[in-house]
Amino acid sequence: MASMSSSSKRQGMEDDELESAVDEAIAACDGDMRATIRALIVANNFLECEVSELMKAVSHAYVRGRFQSYSG
Repeated sequence: MASMSSSSKRQGMEDDELESAVDEAIAACDGDMRATIRALIVANNFLECEVSELMKAVSHAYVRGRFQSYSG
């Protein structure tokens, strides 16, 4: 009987969690795959906008000297 390495077990758990998240997303859209994909695209676009705004805010604060660079 072959034993699974810890990285294989971890990957298996991550796969299980991903499959569970997929099932939850589909269930949230009453099994409608197109609605699920649409919802995920909308959520992804929202998150991309949030990241962009945060990057602008951090860059602006950095330029104004509110953050010091890390030198090691």
